[in-house]
Amino acid sequence: MKLLQIGIVGLGLMGGSLAKAIKTKCTPSRITAYDVHPDALHLAYEEGIIDVIAHKDFHDFSHCHIIFLCAPVKKNMEVLEKLVSIVHPSCIMTDIGSTKKDITDLARTLQCNQFIGGHPMTGSEKSGISSAESHLYENAYYILTPDPSIPHTMVKTLRELIEQIGALPILVEPDEHDYITASISHVPHIIASAMVNMVQKLDNPKEQMHTLAAGGFKDITRIASSSPEMWQQICLTNKKNILEIMDCFQEDLASIRSSIQHNQLEDVWRFFERARNYRDSFSDREIGAIMKSYKITVDVVDQPGIIAEIATLLSKHNINIKNIGINNNREHQEGVLEILFYDLHSQEQSIQILNDMHYLVYL
Repeated sequence: MKLLQIGIVGLGLMGGSLAKAIKTKCTPSRITAYDVHPDALHLAYEEGIIDVIAHKDFHDFSHCHIIFLCAPVKKNMEVLEKLVSIVHPSCIMTDIGSTKKDITDLARTLQCNQFIGGHPMTGSEKSGISSAESHLYENAYYILTPDPSIPHTMVKTLRELIEQIGALPILVEPDEHDYITASISHVPHIIASAMVNMVQKLDNPKEQMHTLAAGGFKDITRIASSSPEMWQQICLTNKKNILEIMDCFQEDLASIRSSIQHNQLEDVWRFFERARNYRDSFSDREIGAIMKSYKITVDVVDQPGIIAEIATLLSKHNINIKNIGINNNREHQEGVLEILFYDLHSQEQSIQILNDMHYLVYL
């Protein structure tokens, strides 16, 4: 079997998880990697996640079959410009950035007919190589935005690799990708961050809002914990679409505000009914643009030792728990004990185990 030579630029959570996934599922493979943080590179090398530490002139990537650019969007564009004159014409270059038009336009300008834009729809609140997981890409949509000039054989090769690591490749036009993600990911992140900033500004000296901001509020603002640098660059590279979607959101917000102000009860009801119907049509088994949360709540008596009891039970079945604790604000949720998992399989297995032990479990 041919040795697969992979290059990765950027060994954070996404690049590190990609390296782990390829090492686990695409053997035999040899991974060459570069990161601006030497500690990340050495840790990955010592743990066998990568095989070669590349130098910052990028010439160590000249032998690669596929190179993944896993740095922030603007940095990926800088690296692409350098790599064009270094890599073999048959080498596939791709990125994992959240916006596609700018880097695809750059590839056209450089006459780089070997670049395929990519965007895996997955992630985590954590960051860095130490948080990397080989299963991060499993069952996640992985958007590819190939230019029509890209050879079909290259697209096929990249799709097959993505399928090998357990992701679900989908082909989308670059412009369409940026409009879609502005709607379902970029603007929601901005809104979540705005809501958190609003609560911080309105909170009283006793910080009672901070204390009570669990349950529903914590869930819908979870994405505000993402990297400020990443989201700064997303806003700059997808500005037109983001502003257009924000205008649309402000119109809807102004409309419901007016309905509430003028006691238009039927309009208020329709606002929530329309949202509920559309939201309920989503499949929980699908991975979208905003990172998936694998969570259950368990109806138990809040008593000493209950967390240890449940954690021990799941641990005996080799289930890795991401977080566990008592849900203190259950205004919009059922269940006392809240448990988060890293993947869908762990969530489903835990439901079965807890049900067998006669615990009442809620998704």
